[in-house]
Amino acid sequence: MELNEIQDLIKFVAKSNVSEIELESKGFKLIIKNKQAETQYVTAAPMQQVFQQSIPASAPQAQAAPAAPVETPVAKTNSKYITVKSPMIGTYYTKPSPDKAEFVKVGDEVKAGTVLCVIEAMKLFNEIESEVSGRIVEILVKDSSPVEYDQPLFVIDPS
Repeated sequence: MELNEIQDLIKFVAKSNVSEIELESKGFKLIIKNKQAETQYVTAAPMQQVFQQSIPASAPQAQAAPAAPVETPVAKTNSKYITVKSPMIGTYYTKPSPDKAEFVKVGDEVKAGTVLCVIEAMKLFNEIESEVSGRIVEILVKDSSPVEYDQPLFVIDPS
């Protein structure tokens, strides 16, 4: 099973009233549970390894997770800004490698398709691209920090 398929299942469970999905194939077992009032986990056990990841509750937009700020002061004061959110969980990196320059800095002009950062998930480095053209107003995450699904990463001024 591919990472994007697992992410799609997580999104489905988070947005639906399904409380649990269990899949099993050759040497791989995946269980996704969705309980509104409790912490939710995804566990997978390929070849004796276990991965856990919390998924967002589907009801409220304002989550009470201290590690993932929902909105920034900049985004609150000016609704014309666009917030780029993480499409997955993993580790956020500002550079393609330690000896290279950062992808973007505050004040940089970006176009749709410009790589903003990479997120490492299960030893895969996923490039996160801008979906809009504009100027980087704020970078909300520090290099090498863990990020959650749907966590705000950047604030972009599209004008």
